[in-house]
Formats: sequence, C-alpha cells, structure tokens
Amino acid sequence: MRAYRSVQKAKQRGISFIGLLFVAIVLACIGVVAAQVIPTLIELQAIDKAANKAKDGATVPEVRAIFDRAQAIDDFKLSGKEIEVQKVGDKVVVSYAYDREIHLFGPAFLLMKYKGQSR
Repeated sequence: MRAYRSVQKAKQRGISFIGLLFVAIVLACIGVVAAQVIPTLIELQAIDKAANKAKDGATVPEVRAIFDRAQAIDDFKLSGKEIEVQKVGDKVVVSYAYDREIHLFGPAFLLMKYKGQSR
C-alpha cells in the first residue's frame, strides 16, 4: 500500500474534445472566408495584368478598348469605363479602384477595397 502512494500520477497533456471542437470550428470558418477571398485576389491579378497591357495604347479610347478585350478574355467585372487613364510625362498610366463585398453571415459583410495602377 505504501508503494502505491509514493508513485505519483503523470500529468496528462493534450487537448480536450471541447477544445478540439472549438479549434476545428475556428479553422473551418477561416477556411470558408479564405475560399471566398482567394477568387477576388485572382481577379485583382487579372485586372493588374490588363492594366499593364492597356498602357501600351496611344489614345484614351484605344487604352479602354485594350482593357475591355483583356476583360472579355479573363472575365473580371471591372470595365474600361471604370478605369482612369492619365499621361505622366511620356508614359500612359492606367489606374483602377473597386470594392468587393463578401457576405459572411446575417448582416455581416467583409468589404475589400482594391486599387492599383499600371507599372
């Protein structure tokens, strides 16, 4: 009996089922939001690529037409009418700015504001 008392119980380590469930729910929510955000980032890359192609145009209508052709190919929502075309020195600079909303739950939305310009 005395030997039994001298042996100390090893402390258990790990995560409880409730803790595991909580972590899984948080990771699932993050995954769902990430799955909705990633397409908007891909769209941003396509718009940036189109803006860089469009800067090769000589006139404003030509720049918008090049941008619209790239939009038809890559299928993003920004049109040539929504871009801003400026001439800085001897270079044409195409600027854009737009918003994307992602519905999370109930009245909650995630608003992402994107803006950029040709390089």
